[in-house]
Amino acid sequence: MDKNQILKEFSADPDRYYKVKLFEEQGFIRKACTKCGRFFWTLDASRTLCPDDGTDTYSFIGDPPTTKRFDYTQAWKQVEEFFVKNNHTSVSRYPVVCRWRDDLYFTIASVVDFQRVMGSKVVFEFPANPLVVPQTCLRFNDLENVGVTGRHFSSFCMIGQHSIPEKGGYWKDECVDLDFRLLTQQFGIKKEEVVFVEDVWSGGGSFGSSLEYFVRGLELGNAVFTEFQGELGQHTTLDQKIIDMGAGLERFAWITNGTPTAYDCCFGPVNQILFEKIGIDSDSEMLKKYFTEIAKEIDHFDDLNQVRRLAVKNAGITEDQIKKIITPLEGMYLIADHLRTLIFAIADGALPSNVGGGYNLRMMLRRINGTINRLNLKLDIDELIDAHIDYLKDTYPELDQKREDVKTILKLESSRYEESKIHMKKKAEKIREKGVPSVNELITLYESDGITPEYLKEIDAISEIPSQFYSKLSDLHQSEKKKAITELPLEELPETETLFYKDDPMEFEAKVIKVIGDQVILDRTSFYARGGGQEPDLGTISGFNVVNVDKHASIIVHKLEGGVPNEGDTVSCKVDETRRSNITKNHTSTHIINVSSRGVLGSWIWQHSAFKDDDHARLD
Repeated sequence: MDKNQILKEFSADPDRYYKVKLFEEQGFIRKACTKCGRFFWTLDASRTLCPDDGTDTYSFIGDPPTTKRFDYTQAWKQVEEFFVKNNHTSVSRYPVVCRWRDDLYFTIASVVDFQRVMGSKVVFEFPANPLVVPQTCLRFNDLENVGVTGRHFSSFCMIGQHSIPEKGGYWKDECVDLDFRLLTQQFGIKKEEVVFVEDVWSGGGSFGSSLEYFVRGLELGNAVFTEFQGELGQHTTLDQKIIDMGAGLERFAWITNGTPTAYDCCFGPVNQILFEKIGIDSDSEMLKKYFTEIAKEIDHFDDLNQVRRLAVKNAGITEDQIKKIITPLEGMYLIADHLRTLIFAIADGALPSNVGGGYNLRMMLRRINGTINRLNLKLDIDELIDAHIDYLKDTYPELDQKREDVKTILKLESSRYEESKIHMKKKAEKIREKGVPSVNELITLYESDGITPEYLKEIDAISEIPSQFYSKLSDLHQSEKKKAITELPLEELPETETLFYKDDPMEFEAKVIKVIGDQVILDRTSFYARGGGQEPDLGTISGFNVVNVDKHASIIVHKLEGGVPNEGDTVSCKVDETRRSNITKNHTSTHIINVSSRGVLGSWIWQHSAFKDDDHARLD
């Protein structure tokens, strides 16, 4: 689906897709950016440029647009207070390890909390409506930027504001009004500072309009109105429209403090410890100018090293200042960010490893260790872990319960890294003799020998780390895609009544509502479908053998052998009771083993997958 084509069509009818009551009530004017052509809404009649291209971009650094000052945890309290006061339920964050999705290792957005993939469809299950959630999200596609740009994080808190309009929630008008009042009333930002930019969102076969809101060039949030499905021009309205507003908590703290970077107001006492170690004052005019230049240029160049060189030039920074101030500061921010991400991931059950999502965690810990060695820092990682958790535990109390587990795992993983350095040194010396390796060669080195670019830079084997190294490496280890389920024409069929959730009869009668080849759909069934690693029930339907049962969204499909009944028939069905009993026992056994393993070996033991059949079961 072409996002630009959707945006073009939606922007041609702004009254339908973008205009809300707030714009009329407050007098917002719709304008087209004279530089890029994007449409935006502003109270400033003289404004001609959108926030991305405006002259006020990142002008809040050193000059915040509000007299209210909130750090990371205080900013969340302000957000939560506002939405609860406006009839939202505040729900606790979901785990960053996304076990309810087969196609994701980690939770990447707040809306993922409530998505349930059923066959080829995505449905939403909200614990309350409307709601707000401080969802920690993990993303690894911009690791090169972390610590350098002032605004990129490997983990961040997405303020999730979610609503289903048809079930007691609200739609566009109230959403935008709430977000505007959050900025102006709760955070004290003048209304003239707020600019809304028209955009669209698409994914998973659905799409809708969205309004991004900016203050002085910083995007604070994006309100997405998901309401359509299908291809543009042939699309239909979703049965369940969704408000999906995601805002960055780190950015809310940053805009109120105007610090050189967002890192300065989001890591609490961790920053104080690290600043003492490197002996740098972050609140300097030089740093404000440098990071403002970085922020202005980062979206205009693909090569991060080019952005840094340009920022150094424009900020008038000397080579000595780069060596003594900028480089240590970038390393300090990287350590604080990556360690916080590891705390969340390990507390939620992930482990650094060479497979799946654990690969990214191991990569980050090695970046931490490499940075510590390169800068010759004497750090107590346990002290930093304690500082992070003590700062975050009021918002995320579950972290406090896993404090010792996190320390144990990171110590073990770090010791493995130290043991491998002898081998790494020999290998790296050979690399230095051969000349500068390519990005692909660096990836091979890391994959086969665990040698990070930071280590190669530490021993002068390379002069700088390629700006795309970590994004390319992360791309190689993206989520495994869920195996495709055979599509069947089931759109017009009613939901199957599931008897196994009620009285669970082993023998029952049902009506055949659809036959597709050897696949039969009944109006009701007690046959349990394959799911969650458990194999399906077998048995008979009108004497024909049931050889497989699958669930497609809310419809259960039975595959028969030896023939099929006719549509409209009332059929006698019989579940193989012995098989069901054996599978049930094996299912229970896997739960017992799982709980026992966690009790004996530690809370970091988690079920990765499972298989339950009538004659055996397996727990991975």
